[in-house]
Amino acid sequence: MKIVKSVCEVKEYVKELRRKEKNIGFVPTMGYLHAGHLSLVRESVRRCDYTVVSIFVNPTQFAPNEDFNKYPRNIQSDIEILEKEGVDLIFIPGDGEMYPEGYQTYVEVKNLQDRLCGGSRPNFFKGVCTIVLKLFNIVTPDISFFGQKDAQQVVILKKMVCDLNLDVKIEALPIIREKSGLALSSRNEYLDKKQKKAALCLSRSLIRAREMVETGEKNVALVLKSMKTEIESEPLARIDYIEIVDSESLQPVNQINDKMLIAVAVFINNVRLIDNIIV
Repeated sequence: MKIVKSVCEVKEYVKELRRKEKNIGFVPTMGYLHAGHLSLVRESVRRCDYTVVSIFVNPTQFAPNEDFNKYPRNIQSDIEILEKEGVDLIFIPGDGEMYPEGYQTYVEVKNLQDRLCGGSRPNFFKGVCTIVLKLFNIVTPDISFFGQKDAQQVVILKKMVCDLNLDVKIEALPIIREKSGLALSSRNEYLDKKQKKAALCLSRSLIRAREMVETGEKNVALVLKSMKTEIESEPLARIDYIEIVDSESLQPVNQINDKMLIAVAVFINNVRLIDNIIV
């Protein structure tokens, strides 16, 4: 397994793979790896000749008041985990490697980026799209793997790939959860035992929504009201948003129909968590 910190080295490595006509799987991460990340890595190792994983806590997707400096990091543990998983190359650039002095270019996907998480984190998806496009240009993967927990991100990146004619396929894999039902996230590290229990209100609200839809409920307002009641029953929870939207356009819907994304973002104390289901 290679560990590389420079863009030039990755590009040289990729050139050699292309000469050998090998296909490349890519998993971009911010590190502090958990079972959700590993589900993506394992799928890439299973399906692709070579797997590249990047570890980079991207500063441009954090607002000044967010947790960039506190975001959990454990590079050595991540390297050991990825070596055991059979990863071929880990790309661990520094901030200056990805955003050299004088950097001024950013990527946005209008309309899709302004809703849901983008409503409360207005610069978030500009940062995400910019770093993912840069990584795609460096690694030139055939397939890149993402988790469905970041459902809006997946929709936005697929649109970016389509609009910019990129030769990469984006694959979204199912959410990985703890036995309790809590969706895995690096930010779960911030939660104590009591807060983790409180965070289950997210998955409970989604289960309630799914049950209502599966028993024939078509009224969006009633489903949202039921979800809100479930979350507000938890004293530690503060709702950022609860929305039911079309799973492709991300626009709100007036009635439940095919392929709806039901998404929630909730603060447990000061920790912001997201979860979703597609029905």
